[in-house]
Amino acid sequence: MIRDAEIQTLLEDTIRRFVREQLVPRESEVDETDAIPHDLIDAMREIGMFGLTIPEAYGGLGLTMEEEVRIAVELGQTSPAFRSVIGTNNGIGSIGILLDGTEAQKSRYLPKLAAGELIGSFCLTEPDAGSDAASLKTSAKKDGAFYVLNGTKRFITNAPEAGIYTVMARTSEEKGASGISAFIVERGTPGLSIGKPDRKMGQRGAHTSDVIFENCRVPASQLIGGVEGVGFRTAMKTLDKGRIHIAAIAVGAAKRMLRDALAYAKERRQFGQPIAEFQLVQAMLADSKAELYAAECMVLDVARRRDEGRDVSVEASCAKYFATEMCGRVADRAVQVHGGAGYIAEYGIERFYRDVRLFRLYEGTSQIQQVIIARGLMRGAEI
Repeated sequence: MIRDAEIQTLLEDTIRRFVREQLVPRESEVDETDAIPHDLIDAMREIGMFGLTIPEAYGGLGLTMEEEVRIAVELGQTSPAFRSVIGTNNGIGSIGILLDGTEAQKSRYLPKLAAGELIGSFCLTEPDAGSDAASLKTSAKKDGAFYVLNGTKRFITNAPEAGIYTVMARTSEEKGASGISAFIVERGTPGLSIGKPDRKMGQRGAHTSDVIFENCRVPASQLIGGVEGVGFRTAMKTLDKGRIHIAAIAVGAAKRMLRDALAYAKERRQFGQPIAEFQLVQAMLADSKAELYAAECMVLDVARRRDEGRDVSVEASCAKYFATEMCGRVADRAVQVHGGAGYIAEYGIERFYRDVRLFRLYEGTSQIQQVIIARGLMRGAEI
């Protein structure tokens, strides 16, 4: 749902210019230093990028899902690390508080997340609980006015920089999802420590690490919504929205790679003509455009459905699955169109090839999306 077409166009134009004029020229720097320059983070704060999806009542822009994915497509057309630094504040780091938090929790944290004063992080995955998230072992034992947390979370995005962590922990011995609750844990809480940043295949500048809880005493007031046992539902609602966002980011990345591959094919000459004139190269470009078009249509459709208040779990998984797999195929073709140059760092395509591989893993692997889709169909989801 687009609330005001003129304002939306202005916002998209602003983000597009910011991406192309300020972020794209710094991509190599980020890849080499594994850090987002502070001046760019300050610029992101200044134009409100940390609060795109947080409601206006809490200092954000309150974008609808359709408005958000249109912005995400623009953000996707540069290094994913730039999107990652603001992504948790606009998604998994804030959405649990927004959807299920108490008013006191929303008022305390959402304005700071919207302003970029705090970085949010989402702690679900564990060493033995990834795709099977309901099997998590991190515990939260009630002790008077506190909960005592013990356990380790793994591959947690923005953990090294985060000021607050949305943590899923088991508050009862009951197996499965029903025993899981959600907590807001502030950085500096005794018993909370952060592991060393992970060394990754790609997405340098976007940091992940372990988050470790050792007798970490968290005030009971930090239980999201003040209710035990509903944390897993909070996590799943958070992931539904996040999957739509990642699908849009994948569309944006595919647009950038296809644009770069086309430009190279028109310039690179072999056998006396641009390689874009060769039909086998044209086939790779055409396949990429067709799949990209399909993915973009899916993303916009599921965003509009969510804005209508419909249950989009199946459609969100469809979009995330198709768009991220499509993005991987476009990356592979883009390297192929570049030939040997595609393997050389200075052309940038090899960096995208590494970066976008993660899209098919986080927010639920492609295989988990297939399971969600199939189970939805068996429950009677619309065909």
